[in-house]
Amino acid sequence: MKRKHPLRRIMIGVAATASGVVLLLALKQPGGTPVAGAAAQTGTGVSATAGGAGGGPGARTVLGDVVSTQYGPVQVRLTLDGGRITEAEAVQAPDGDARSQSVTADAVPKLNQAALTAQSAQVDAVSGASYTSKGYRESLQSALDKAGEGAGADAGTRPSAEPSGPGEGEAADAGASAGAGAGAGSDADAGTGGATGGSTGGSTGGATGGSTGGTGGGSAEAGAPPAGPRTVLGDAVNTQYGTVQVRLTVDGGRITEAEAVQAPDGDARSQSVTADAVPKLNQAALTAQSAQVDAVSGASYTSKGYRESLQSALDKAGV
Repeated sequence: MKRKHPLRRIMIGVAATASGVVLLLALKQPGGTPVAGAAAQTGTGVSATAGGAGGGPGARTVLGDVVSTQYGPVQVRLTLDGGRITEAEAVQAPDGDARSQSVTADAVPKLNQAALTAQSAQVDAVSGASYTSKGYRESLQSALDKAGEGAGADAGTRPSAEPSGPGEGEAADAGASAGAGAGAGSDADAGTGGATGGSTGGSTGGATGGSTGGTGGGSAEAGAPPAGPRTVLGDAVNTQYGTVQVRLTVDGGRITEAEAVQAPDGDARSQSVTADAVPKLNQAALTAQSAQVDAVSGASYTSKGYRESLQSALDKAGV
């Protein structure tokens, strides 16, 4: 009878034990591990990323305050790297009904992209979404403040297209947005903005904002206009068929872009006239480089309102 060697039995026992440990480790499932990138968010989650730059080694994420608006809360989350915004995302935005969802789907991507471009909270309101835009700016500013970028973003990193003070375009836009909501009794989120309210609030806010911007940011009457492109929002002008408001981009004392951010659209006829007249008026402003543009046939009221708003924008820009 062959005798078994004791060392062999020891080796077999060690191998069996090791196999059992490996098997147990392989079967064990980690519990509660968060998925990378998952966040507890109740909003749209639409984000804009700068040039494909995700979170680098020094990147950090900051969540802004929740800002309540008439149509729902707005909250912005930022990713910053090296003092720059590399990603902006609205993690909450109004979505209580179909109209709010539609407005949010249109406005939030534009606001996200604007935050990346401006590298600050000084972003223009999106037409038709004044309450959402205001809430977005406030939450964005709070995120920048928490990140320690607030002061630099407001005063240093803002593009030269706009004055760093409480200037022309921003103040006029804020006045117009407030007027559009308050005068009509509802935010443009729930419609296209009231004609009377947009005109009253926009004209007052635009004129006051332009005047303040001229004093604080330095008007053309006190010297040459700032170098580089800048955007100026004209006064909201009330017409018989609705509000007209023009926004200009000016570079080197020349108009490089003209856009009617508000125009009559209260009924099918007004919409048809606006669709025909506004592109012609925009082109005429570029060609004339002034407010001396001819009225479009069949759109005399819109043309008159366009010229007045265009002239107010030129006055603010010092062109």
